[in-house]
Amino acid sequence: MRTIDELAIEICTLAGHINAANHRLLLLIAEFDQRNGWSDGGTQSCAHWLNWKCGIAMGAAREKVRVARALEKLPKVSAAMASGALSYSKVREITRVGNAANEDYLLTIAEHGTAAHVERLVRAYRRCQEAEELSREQRQQENRRVSYRYDDDGSLVLICHLPAETGALVMNALDIAVDGVPAYEDVPAGTSRERVAFSRRRADALARVAESFLAHDVLESPGTDRQQIIVHVAAETLRTSQAGCCEIEHGPSIPAATARRFSCDASLVTLVEDKDGEPLNVGRKTRIISAPLRRLLTARDKGCRFPGCANARYIDMHHIKHWANGGETKPSNLVSLCRFHHRAVHEGGFDVQILDDGALRFVRPNGRLVDWLLPGCSQPTGDLREMPKGKFVETWRGEEMDLGMSVDVMIQESRKGGDVPAGTSFASEDCNP
Repeated sequence: MRTIDELAIEICTLAGHINAANHRLLLLIAEFDQRNGWSDGGTQSCAHWLNWKCGIAMGAAREKVRVARALEKLPKVSAAMASGALSYSKVREITRVGNAANEDYLLTIAEHGTAAHVERLVRAYRRCQEAEELSREQRQQENRRVSYRYDDDGSLVLICHLPAETGALVMNALDIAVDGVPAYEDVPAGTSRERVAFSRRRADALARVAESFLAHDVLESPGTDRQQIIVHVAAETLRTSQAGCCEIEHGPSIPAATARRFSCDASLVTLVEDKDGEPLNVGRKTRIISAPLRRLLTARDKGCRFPGCANARYIDMHHIKHWANGGETKPSNLVSLCRFHHRAVHEGGFDVQILDDGALRFVRPNGRLVDWLLPGCSQPTGDLREMPKGKFVETWRGEEMDLGMSVDVMIQESRKGGDVPAGTSFASEDCNP
């Protein structure tokens, strides 16, 4: 049986191997992302590809891509991780603030402290940066608020602090609404009419804005259409995707494939014309996919069905065999796709096929199947003896970290590198973790 010391040594040695292996993984991810290896028309980003092919959660995948690209500018940190001396946890924090000016100092902290020390230092330094580099717009966003109180006579007193662009939006709405407010008071006939003060008219305009908002049931009817895009398209164009009448009303023409995507789940009004293009009959508006059917599909598919996609929001219902080609609007002919993959199917050339057992098969434009495994890929294996040699050993001896001094050093290093103006002063309360 191994002794406790032997177990500890083996754990540290394996940790060093894992650090080196993680470094190799990050290098590969950086090159893969730089060369757009994930961009096959059916994948949204390198992080989505890692989520699909490597089983990495989306948040962790995005972080790995970020760290991988940031390491390209931190050669000393990269070399330390390659040797097994730095863990991914430490490197992840360093890459949040690391640059050529402060790389040496951050590396020193990481080599002689724990991951918790590095995390505390980075967090405190970022707070100092945010305290000084917060732009005026950001300050406005931070300070935005609406409060109210009731005056002694029962009237409502609103107090608003709005960012400039939001304030302009509100004032534009009030200026439009105030035009509909009478400029003179209604008084009995024969008496002189008094002009209403503009501030009072603006108060009435605010009430009109609120009434208009509530009258449209915006909050009560989240499932209703909030905007409508009218597309004129010939039936033959929908059936064949060939060029023909296909344009947005009072707007430009659009590809037939785009119109087919729009019409997968849209209101339809048929217009029958004669050979000269004169309207003969206009049908009533019908809904292609009903609300009960949509609920059924949502419960069945639980998000986008495209292989490797985890999107569960902003989902479209796609007709596998388009209704313009005789496809029925029933569950077996419908599949849930996110907006990205719905567009990939219609405009990107991907195909969805129903197999004999009811399963779905997705095919790329080049005819290859969209599958989980890469060509020639199998269950990954590895041999520790082939991994880089190295041992991960923490050098921290329990000393207390002087966080204030460490942040000051970081600030001075950043000033040398030109990241912080020389005259900048930092408030100590803003730097406390």
